Amino acid sequence: MPFRRAAASPPDDEAAKKAAKRAERRQRLMSLDLTELAVEFGTDKWGVHRYTPHYQRHLEHLRREKFVLLEIGIGGYTRKRRSGASLKMWRWFFPKARIVGLDIEDKSFLDGGHVATYLGDQTDPGILQRIIEEEGAPLVVIDDGSHIPEHVRTTFAILFPLLPDGAIYCIEDIQTSYWPAWGGALDPRARGTSMDLVKDLVDGLNHEELLVEGYESSYTDRHVTAVHCYHNLVVIEKGDNVEGSNRDTAAHTFHGSNDDPAASS
Repeated sequence: MPFRRAAASPPDDEAAKKAAKRAERRQRLMSLDLTELAVEFGTDKWGVHRYTPHYQRHLEHLRREKFVLLEIGIGGYTRKRRSGASLKMWRWFFPKARIVGLDIEDKSFLDGGHVATYLGDQTDPGILQRIIEEEGAPLVVIDDGSHIPEHVRTTFAILFPLLPDGAIYCIEDIQTSYWPAWGGALDPRARGTSMDLVKDLVDGLNHEELLVEGYESSYTDRHVTAVHCYHNLVVIEKGDNVEGSNRDTAAHTFHGSNDDPAASS
C-alpha cells in the first residue's frame, strides 16, 4: 500500500492555531505577578536581587493604567538575547503603559509595540528632555543605570523636577554608595554618595519643622512626600510636601519644639 502523507492543515487553520497560542500566552503572562514575570524573562530584579515584591507593593495600583515608565539601563551587554529582560517584564505587568528604556548602547532591536528605546547617557539633559518631549513625562522612573553615585545624583537632579505629582522615582543598587571602586566611600556618612542624597531627602520631609535660622527649602524639600528604603533599593514619591508646621501649637504640648531643653532642666 503506497505511503500517504497526512494532509497539511489549511493556511487558515494554521493561522488560527498560532493566534490561539498567542492569546493563551498573553492571558497567562498577564495573570502573573511581578516576581513570576521576572523569572519568566530572566531579569535580575528577582533572584540576584529581591526588588520585585517592593515594586509590586508600590506600583500595583498602576497595573491597568496608561502612563510612561522610563527605565535607565537596559542591560544585556554580554548576552544580547538577555537584553531588555526587565523591559519585557514591565511590558506585561503594565499592558497599557508606554515602556521606555535608555541605554549607552543601541537597543533599538527591542523597539516595538509599546516599548521604545533611546541611545544616550543618563546624565545628559538633552536626551532626558528629548525623551519627555517625545514620550511624555514619566510617572515611574527606574534608575538601573551605571550605579555610580555621581551619575545617580545628576540624573535625579535633572529628571525629578520634570515629573508630575504622583510620580514614583526608584534607584536600584544603591549599595555602591559604600564601594569606593564605584565612586562611593567607606564612611557611610560620606557626602556626595547616593545614600547621602537619600538621607537629605528624608530630612527634607520635615523641612517645615527645622529651626535653622535663614533656612530656605529646596525643590525636593517641597516635592518629596515619601522615601521608602529597602535592601539596595530606594523608592521616592513625588507630590506636595508643603503642609505647614505645628510647632507653635505643639510648643504647649511637646517640650522642646521651640525651647532649649537645657533651659528648663
